[in-house]
Amino acid sequence: MATKTNLTIDQGATFSSTITITDEDGDIVDLTGYTGASQLRKHYTSSNSTSFSVSITANTGEVNLSLSANQTSNLVAGRYVYDVEITNSSNVVSRVLEGIITVTPNVTR
Repeated sequence: MATKTNLTIDQGATFSSTITITDEDGDIVDLTGYTGASQLRKHYTSSNSTSFSVSITANTGEVNLSLSANQTSNLVAGRYVYDVEITNSSNVVSRVLEGIITVTPNVTR
């Protein structure tokens, strides 16, 4: 089951967030051989999406999500939904994180 976490992204700024994947005992999961994918959408059924760049540090169980300043500049201020999925070498997909993203408006241009 995915952890629910809400995030805030500043429109026009570079965004980065790192999560650590742990098992039910709180131990770090070795993510060797895993890949990751993550998107945000205005709502669950929206056909438009923005994909995060996802990088995994296998031995620390860390998954880093990032968006460039150009990507966040193209987001309309408001609320979005997102999730993060990881896929192991056997193509088993697990959703590890989901929630709401609030994009705050940019003043400086």
